[in-house]
This record gives sequence, C-alpha cells and structure tokens, in this order.
Amino acid sequence: MKFLNHLAVYSFCVAAMVSTSFAKAPKGWETNVEAAIAIAKKENKAVMLEFTGSDWCPPCIMMGKEVFSKDEFVKAASKKYVLVHLDFPRGDEALAEKNKPYLEKYKIEGFPTVVLLDAQGVEFTRFPASQYPEVKLFLEQLTAALEKKDLD
Repeated sequence: MKFLNHLAVYSFCVAAMVSTSFAKAPKGWETNVEAAIAIAKKENKAVMLEFTGSDWCPPCIMMGKEVFSKDEFVKAASKKYVLVHLDFPRGDEALAEKNKPYLEKYKIEGFPTVVLLDAQGVEFTRFPASQYPEVKLFLEQLTAALEKKDLD
C-alpha cells in the first residue's frame, strides 16, 4: 500500500512538472503582447507572435523543438523582432484562457500560426509556422517579410 501511495505522489509530481513546463515561454521570448509592442516601439523592431498548442499540436511541438527554442534562432530573430510566445496548452487551461483574447483578436484558425506586426502593433503578414521547419528557412522568411513590408 505504501508503494502505491508513493507511486501516486510521484505520478502527480511528474504530471505537474510536465504541465507547467509547457506554460513557460522559451528563453528570449515575451508572453505579453502589449509589453512586446512597447519594446518594439522603443527599439524600432517588428513583433513576431507565435500561436502554439505546445502540449497537443504535433507541428507546434516540432517547431518549438527544431526552431523556436534554438539559441541560434532567438539571437538572430531578436535583432529585428520582439518574439512573443502565445500558448494554448490543453494541460494548462488558465494559460489558454489568458491568451484567448489574442486568438480572437487576430482571428487565428489553426496552429502553429505566426503573425508579424510592425512597431505600432499593426499586422503586416501571417503564415503557418510549420512551412519553415528549419532555423535557416524561418529566418529567411522573417527577413523576406520585413523587406516586403518596407517596399510597400
């Protein structure tokens, strides 16, 4: 019986650690859109919103692992963008609910979606993140999007 109690406690602790690990943004990412726009204005940068379902969406999980969590990506993308991680995990209903207004505001229909904003918070493009599943490809897309915006 003691073993079952220990097993139950252990299982609960592991489940708690797993669910809270999804609630955290990757290193170098903001989680507050308004704060990110304020930083973008101050630093003359664009804003990249990443809409993800980190604990249930296979393409989101892949993008998190292969692109968004990589130091190489964060360092390079942060030169021109303020990065914002907006997560909708099934294992953290409070976080998903907190981010829900952004889902509605930006009319997100699928995950993973990236929305790019200028320094005033005005959207200039969006795309499915999983179209660019490698750091190099994703950085090229971010550069091309800014160049196109500057030409318009």
